[in-house]
Amino acid sequence: MSLLTIAWRNFCHRPLSSLLTTLSLALGVGLVVLVLSIFGIVNEAFTRNATFGYNLVVGPKGSALQLTLNSVFYLSQPIENLPYSQYMEMFPQAERQAMVDRLGGDPELAERDGKYAAFVSGGYAIPLALGDYYGTFRVVGTTTDFFEKLRHGPELDQPFEFEDGEAFQAESEANGFFEAVLGSRVAAEMEVGVGDVLYPTHGDPEGKGHEEAFMITGVLAPTGTPNDRAAFVNLEGFYLMEGHAKPIDESEKFEPANDQNVSSDDEGKLRPLTIPEREVTSVLIRTGNMMFAPGMQNMINESLEAQAAAPVGEIYKLMDAIVGPVMQALLGITLITCVVAAVGILVAIYNSMNDRRRDIAVMRALGARRETVTAIIVFESFLVAIIGGVLGWILAHAAIVLYSGKIEDQTGISVNFFTVTSYEIYILPVVLALALLAALLPAWSAYRTDVGSNLSA
Repeated sequence: MSLLTIAWRNFCHRPLSSLLTTLSLALGVGLVVLVLSIFGIVNEAFTRNATFGYNLVVGPKGSALQLTLNSVFYLSQPIENLPYSQYMEMFPQAERQAMVDRLGGDPELAERDGKYAAFVSGGYAIPLALGDYYGTFRVVGTTTDFFEKLRHGPELDQPFEFEDGEAFQAESEANGFFEAVLGSRVAAEMEVGVGDVLYPTHGDPEGKGHEEAFMITGVLAPTGTPNDRAAFVNLEGFYLMEGHAKPIDESEKFEPANDQNVSSDDEGKLRPLTIPEREVTSVLIRTGNMMFAPGMQNMINESLEAQAAAPVGEIYKLMDAIVGPVMQALLGITLITCVVAAVGILVAIYNSMNDRRRDIAVMRALGARRETVTAIIVFESFLVAIIGGVLGWILAHAAIVLYSGKIEDQTGISVNFFTVTSYEIYILPVVLALALLAALLPAWSAYRTDVGSNLSA
């Protein structure tokens, strides 16, 4: 009979004690696996969603992390706003001239290339204007470039697709500038769709509701990104809502050059705000060459009005400074649970030694060496560790599968039963090491068992 078979029979001889000891270890291992899996999911969700093809976010001076969380994840609150003229610094002279002609602004803005136009040439600059809510979801004022140029997915190669409808237009005859596109979660939770209207609230979800209604022209297909929980409105309409125009003096007012040729048919149409009245919360930048990003970032950060943040770098800082230590603390607590379970193995086997001293003495009398008896005790501890470890892993991954739908909805990460983190391969060796330590005292007790006294007893 092999030593492993003897160890298994000893394990089965005390079914209740063995079951409870194994279950306590399984729960400890399951907690460790869950913490590691949650950390992996959180880490992947933040780092994957930290960019959609752009490599810089430009905003007002302040916290770079707050700028990233606000502009990329629609969390936190806007720091402040940037003058629209700062956004125009991303464009060459011809495009700046077109903006001044269309919107009205200081002619000097159109006399030169923007300071950062050379960096952005071949890339894009997409403005964001934040500050309103639709229910509990953030309202984002932007342009159609947002849907046309940004990409998502693990390889950043998937364009935005529409589950229903289409993107809003720069201006439509039917609804002027007041059109909107909803993320998939917004449409589902607010129970609205194409053809419905939304009324943003100012400042926060409980703020004053705007009178302007935005016609919903499209609903985005699920992307598993923060954009699923945002309502995107035409930037021009966002500016035209009450309280969104920057107050200016009479000396700052400039009439658009296009207004000189306004026909009688156009007199009743809404006029967009002029450049001095406009502000942006942030600008998403993709440089024409990825190597240009550090130079542009340094140049912007040296200015007095704006700052540039690299989203991926800020998220790694967040993980290192906040999320990482929290997860380490949780992992430490769960490891303590495993140590307590290992102590349970020690207590269970050691308490059984009094009942097994005669059996051990008989084995010794039949020729078994001390090392053989010791190995049986160690194998028995390893059996508890292996069964408990495997059972804990199964329980943890079963729980992950049970909530896989919610995980995918919230983070965009698809998980299944065999989705593992790189750290999980260390769990079983650690558990076996704990089991070996737990077996040392009972094994030493078995090793010192006196054959004569126990046989006579």
